Amino acid sequence: MADVAQKLEQLEMAMGMGGVGAGAAPDDSFATHLATDTVHYNASTSSTVTGGGYFDLPPSVDSSCSTYALRPIPSPAGAVGPADLSADSVRDPKRMRTGGSSTSSSSSSSSSLGGGARSSVVEAAPPVAAGANAPALPVVVVDTQEAGIRLVHALLACAEAVQQENFSAAEALVKQIPLLAASQGGAMRKVAAYFGEALARRVFRFRPQPDSSLLDAAFADLLHAHFYESCPYLKFAHFTANQAILEAFAGCRRVHVVDFGIKQGMQWPALLQALALRPGGPPSFRLTGVGPPQPDETDALQQVGWKLAQFAHTIRVDFQYRGLVAATLADLEPFMLQPEGEEDPNEEPEVIAVNSVFEMHRLLAQPGALEKVLGTVRAVRPRIVTVVEQEANHNSGTFLDRFTESLHYYSTMFDSLEGGSSGGPSEVSSGAAAAPAAAGTDQVMSEVYLGRQICNVVACEGAERTERHETLGQWRNRLGNAGFETVHLGSNAYKQASTLLALFAGGDGYKVEEKEGCLTLGWHTRPLIATSAWRLAAP
Repeated sequence: MADVAQKLEQLEMAMGMGGVGAGAAPDDSFATHLATDTVHYNASTSSTVTGGGYFDLPPSVDSSCSTYALRPIPSPAGAVGPADLSADSVRDPKRMRTGGSSTSSSSSSSSSLGGGARSSVVEAAPPVAAGANAPALPVVVVDTQEAGIRLVHALLACAEAVQQENFSAAEALVKQIPLLAASQGGAMRKVAAYFGEALARRVFRFRPQPDSSLLDAAFADLLHAHFYESCPYLKFAHFTANQAILEAFAGCRRVHVVDFGIKQGMQWPALLQALALRPGGPPSFRLTGVGPPQPDETDALQQVGWKLAQFAHTIRVDFQYRGLVAATLADLEPFMLQPEGEEDPNEEPEVIAVNSVFEMHRLLAQPGALEKVLGTVRAVRPRIVTVVEQEANHNSGTFLDRFTESLHYYSTMFDSLEGGSSGGPSEVSSGAAAAPAAAGTDQVMSEVYLGRQICNVVACEGAERTERHETLGQWRNRLGNAGFETVHLGSNAYKQASTLLALFAGGDGYKVEEKEGCLTLGWHTRPLIATSAWRLAAP
């Protein structure tokens, strides 16, 4: 698969930095060009065409039949070729069959635009009306990378049309994206499908609904669990945050962790185990887990706490748990995070850590919410605050900038899923290959997990747009202005995180980097998530 960034670069070169990249307004004529220029076929040609030749195809596809349901994208092997998009093509005597196969994203570096062109061989059957002795039509070579550049161009042109509120052009363009995406394979096709879905929702004003039903809430938890299993990003987030908390708790006898998004509680068994093995014995451990209200009013937070309490009992850690239901973190007050009842003056004061994994960015959807939460954190005077966020700027004021940045980011994320889809550390460390069905399910569900984020970034606005990711530098400014300073993550965390990644399939592609006392995890040269640690700044 050719990387989206490389396609963008070649697109800019081919256009002389003009067109969409330079702010030219897309129009309906450009949409027509995309619809008819994808593949060209000349029936009068009697010899095989080599290289990147193009031939005219009759525009028989009814783009109005396209649907945009947010669902898993099938594997490249099951992808529908460009000539198979219309049901009528089954009866079309000029039906075309794709003979090429797509490569996996793990070979993206060797199949970039800078290398040799990849192509699909397409064979045309002779017309039924022709005689039996009629010569066969020529074999056609279709340059799929050229189609990939057109696909990226269509995505950017549609986004610019949306920004300029030229919805007639945007509607025409968004109907072409599935047709162009069908010629691609691997991560590129999946990313284009999800961005096409999100653009269609925005153009046709069919916004995704919030997860308000029991089914949606359960499905969101399920997607989160599959994302945890399929790739190292959440494991890296939990490991690096736990390491910082463990070091902050050194020598303390009473500790308290406030988790701003406990979900299934997957982060805490590892920390409990590390504390249980500490010289001198484990401390008394109290955990406050924050989570949203459940649609069926069940106490899911208590169920998580009960499971953690059972685990703590088996490793002989004195454990207390309290669940806090909050529709938003801004609803929290300092007294909610304090110990229940009066403190025993003869006991050592408990040391507090606050943990936030992929939660802070949601506060940016409500004016003043982040400042309110950081004020609450300051009031409980924690020894350490751990923050993990996506390393991307998806909170730009202009839609086109946000769209372009998210296209780069999620293309890299999907590429990493393709490149590291052979299994997680449990399979590798045990010497057994991951079960294909389980690994495939994890990857597909992880793609849906990311696809929902894409839909929110692109299709939503205002308070509904909650995936407002910002870069480490932006968070540094926000937390610094709120009275916090950086706690440098030690070299031990860096070394152990690198060792953890080596256990994953595709481990060579994952890169851990130290950045001004923080740690980032990325795929090849692109950082994707960042872990930082903070404490109250000296007065």
